[in-house]
Amino acid sequence: MNFDEYQSEAVKTALYPRRLENLEYPTLGLAGEAGEVANIVKKIQRDQQGVITDEVRAKLKDELGDVLWYISACADELGLSLSEIASYNVNKLAKRHGQ
Repeated sequence: MNFDEYQSEAVKTALYPRRLENLEYPTLGLAGEAGEVANIVKKIQRDQQGVITDEVRAKLKDELGDVLWYISACADELGLSLSEIASYNVNKLAKRHGQ
């Protein structure tokens, strides 16, 4: 699946108040989900001496998927595609590194 396919499928599940005129909702969701990822990683350091088990990897996969969903929703709110954002970012990084 590519970014455009993902965004097309994800939008079908974007049921929140004032969709397409409410950047705040997906932005707050993104912050919350990113916080969940960070909390899991913190617990890996605290409780598992930095060892990532299959169970923890599965939890992170789930939470990173939620992060991706909210990024997609933010992009929709801004009239941007995920592939447009990804392409822009790669070009920006290449210029930063003199490529």
